[in-house]
Amino acid sequence: MRVPHPPPDVVRGVTVAYRVRFDECAPDGVVRSSALLRYAQDIAWIHSERMGFTRAWYAERDLAWVVRAAELAILEPISLGQTIDLTTAVVGFRKVWVRRRTEGRLPGGRLVLWGHTDWVMTDVVRGLPGRVPPEFPGVFDVPPGPFEPGRVPLPPASDDAVHHRSGVRPQDLDPMGHVNNAAYLDYLEEALHAAGPVAAPAITGTPRRVRLEYLAPAAPGIALLGDTWPEPLDGVDGWAWRLTDDGGRELARARVLAGA
Repeated sequence: MRVPHPPPDVVRGVTVAYRVRFDECAPDGVVRSSALLRYAQDIAWIHSERMGFTRAWYAERDLAWVVRAAELAILEPISLGQTIDLTTAVVGFRKVWVRRRTEGRLPGGRLVLWGHTDWVMTDVVRGLPGRVPPEFPGVFDVPPGPFEPGRVPLPPASDDAVHHRSGVRPQDLDPMGHVNNAAYLDYLEEALHAAGPVAAPAITGTPRRVRLEYLAPAAPGIALLGDTWPEPLDGVDGWAWRLTDDGGRELARARVLAGA
C-alpha cells in the first residue's frame, strides 16, 4: 500500500486565508458561527489532501471521517470582508479517533478564534467505527496518546426550557448524504433565537465558546425538536441545548458559554 510522504512543513499543518463573504454573515454584518465551523471542516480536508490522503484514497479503502464532537471559541466579532488566516494541524490519535486543532488569526496575527474537532474513522461498508490506518501516526508525526474525546453531559431540561421545532432541509445535506456537522450549529442558534433577547449573548456575544457532541445522524426530511435552557457551568453563564427527532431519539447536545 502506497504511503504518502508529504514535506515536513505540510505535516506540521497548513494555513489558508478565508475572506468572510456577504452570505455568511448575520444582519449585524458579523460572520455566523456555523460558517466558522465550515471553514474548519474545509481546511481539514485541504490539509488531508496536501498530505496525500485524498477523498479518492479513502473511497478506495471504504473509509470516511465523521465528526463526533467540536469545540469552537470565538474571541471577538469577525465581520464581513475581513480575512482570517486559518491554521489546522492534527494534534492527537486514539484508536478510531483523531483530534484537530484549528486557529484563526487576523492578518496582524491576533488570535480571534480557536477550535478542536474530534473525528472518528468509519468503515462505510459496515457503518461502524474502524481503526485509524496504521500509517497515519508516523506520517502525521503525532504519536498516539491519550486525549479525552469531547463529551457534553447535560441534565434533564429545566421546566422553563424553550422548545423549538424545525426540520432537516435539503440544503443541510453534504455530499455524503449526511446533515453536515455545521448545520447543527444553525439548529442550535435557531433554538437560542426562539428563547428571545435573554439568549443573545450566546449567539453574538464575545468571547463565547460552543461545545457540541454529535450522538446520532439526523435523517433527511425528519422533524427536529430543540430544547434550550439557561445552564451555567463552573460559574460561567451559559445555555444548554438538546436536539431530538420526532421519535424522541437524541441527536446532539451542546453547551454555549458566554464570556468564556
